[in-house]
Amino acid sequence: MLLAVGAAHIDRRGQVSGRYLPGASNPGTMREEIGGGVFNALRNATRHGVHGALMSLRGGDAASEAVGRAIDEAGIEDLSASFLDRTTPSYTALLDEEGELIAGFADMGLYDIGFAKQIRRRKFRDAVGRAEAILCDANMPEAALLALMQASAGKPVNAVAISPAKVTRLAPCLDRLACLFMNLREARTLSGRPADAMPANIAAAIRGMGLASAVITAGSHPLVGFDLAGMFELVPAAPRQVADVTGAGDAIAGATTAIMMQGLPLRQAVRYGMAAAMLTLESRNVVATYSDQDFADALALVGEARAVA
Repeated sequence: MLLAVGAAHIDRRGQVSGRYLPGASNPGTMREEIGGGVFNALRNATRHGVHGALMSLRGGDAASEAVGRAIDEAGIEDLSASFLDRTTPSYTALLDEEGELIAGFADMGLYDIGFAKQIRRRKFRDAVGRAEAILCDANMPEAALLALMQASAGKPVNAVAISPAKVTRLAPCLDRLACLFMNLREARTLSGRPADAMPANIAAAIRGMGLASAVITAGSHPLVGFDLAGMFELVPAAPRQVADVTGAGDAIAGATTAIMMQGLPLRQAVRYGMAAAMLTLESRNVVATYSDQDFADALALVGEARAVA
């Protein structure tokens, strides 16, 4: 069982229908579905042969009911807590006509106040006992992340960085993480390296901070990672058409984690994550729907990881 701890909330995405004009009214479309970094990743993981359980936080509103239904429909065990006097968290993204992010707005105050208490409860400790691995995201505050590491009972803990603003919450936990999934902007923030630093140098700096392994994505540019055997890179397969970039990084984290739980090392398992990300980029949904054959076809387009000095 994979135990996920972190965000599951309302995800709104507005996409501009033409060229984006800052400071002006832009025509476009708005879509709403259930998202959240760790929930997206967990749904990708369960597509690849693992049972999932989720501990998140919700408010006492209609949005809470929608999130609960989505967890149930995904076949995921729901260990979440509800705070009836609070609003369910949400994330709103503004995308350009190509599906690239212009800006995002996170209304997630509930996550800042509730996670540390839930991690101390017996229900969570019992879930850790049943889990083979744990997946978390940086939507939790630093104190809750540290509590999670202490409660993990030696189980491998992977993490999703979420954003440059939140990745530094993971800094005190790096020596306890099994693997951290992040994009280049998040990695640059965590490492403290300048904007013109090479990805391999950023990865080396983060490795020197005590992290055992990591995956750093850079859009269409080669993914850079490291594990106990050293540094590697992998060239992503180009999506046939980009519909929406939202959720691609979560897909990498979820599918890669699931395949590692089945025994493959990171640099092999990440090929499966890249295939899942490719299918996500081609989908308008934050978690793509695809057949086994669709996935096999996408995986065939992803090359092998190559060791780098």
